[in-house]
Amino acid sequence: MTYSVVIPTVGRPSLADCLRAVADASGPAPARIVVVDDRPLTECGPLPAGPPQEPGPVPVPVPVQIVYSCGNGPAAARNAGWRAVSTPWVVFLDDDVVPGPTWAAELAADLEAAGPGTAAVQGRISVPLPADRRPTDAERNTAGLASARWITADIAYRRSVLAAVGGFDERFPRAFREDADLALRVASAGWELAAGRRATVHPVRSSGPLASVRAQAGNADDVLMRRVHGPDWFERAEAPRGRFARHALVTGTGVAALALAVTGHRRAATLAAGGWALGTAQFAAARIAPGPRTREEVVTMLATSALIPPAAVVHHLRGRWKHRHAAPRGTAVAS
Repeated sequence: MTYSVVIPTVGRPSLADCLRAVADASGPAPARIVVVDDRPLTECGPLPAGPPQEPGPVPVPVPVQIVYSCGNGPAAARNAGWRAVSTPWVVFLDDDVVPGPTWAAELAADLEAAGPGTAAVQGRISVPLPADRRPTDAERNTAGLASARWITADIAYRRSVLAAVGGFDERFPRAFREDADLALRVASAGWELAAGRRATVHPVRSSGPLASVRAQAGNADDVLMRRVHGPDWFERAEAPRGRFARHALVTGTGVAALALAVTGHRRAATLAAGGWALGTAQFAAARIAPGPRTREEVVTMLATSALIPPAAVVHHLRGRWKHRHAAPRGTAVAS
């Protein structure tokens, strides 16, 4: 079961931990590791993943090839990676995961168990959360990866299937929905996707207080998913629907309150503003309740709960315009 490993990266220091874990894992080593540098063109150069005296990634006992995709996004980076290898299986890892100590042996067992109609085998992702307190909103969001289906944090695909369906759809510019899109196209072509037994850890990493607001850009990708896979794609991809309908309602009442106030309809404006405040407060409460409820967390939740609904709506509308002519990609039926 010969395989290669493809790791897209934007130069995060966590790349070194990922490479070390792959190198140290007991079991059959990969034929090749491809690290795809997806930093913007102006930043492309030696990856800051190794010790200070070494310009490149940490030494590993298998060939490491550096491929440059230079800021075109994770879908393009993974395409560049799998096209650079010729092994029957390609294992995609994120640059911030840590495969377990027996990962290679477990991977070999996963691939050995895959039948001829199995296109992909997903690893088991675990997210360590603090034991001495409730997790923050950001930590809970990361923990959702443990139950997500077909994510590229750790998934092995047959290279022949990737070639048959054209790989990842590069219209998805972020690390969001490009994996679900590929899985749906592969399944629609008649292939099976299986859950494996190998274990990989996805640590929680700090992404700043506005990470949840920036994440609303994914609403544009949800529009593209609906355009190319139909309205039932959530169910088929086993993806949570989220709160967009409620975000749209809250944003609408806020806009109405402003418009009514400007046009002198004070009573109606007050009612609309009350609706906006109630919706925002309910959203904030739902995010605060399961968390540690520290002053910093509460303040962050209050502020971002007011920003998230309009951000979601803006990105949704942007996606509707950008993808108004989007069409499904072709698929190749499994033999």
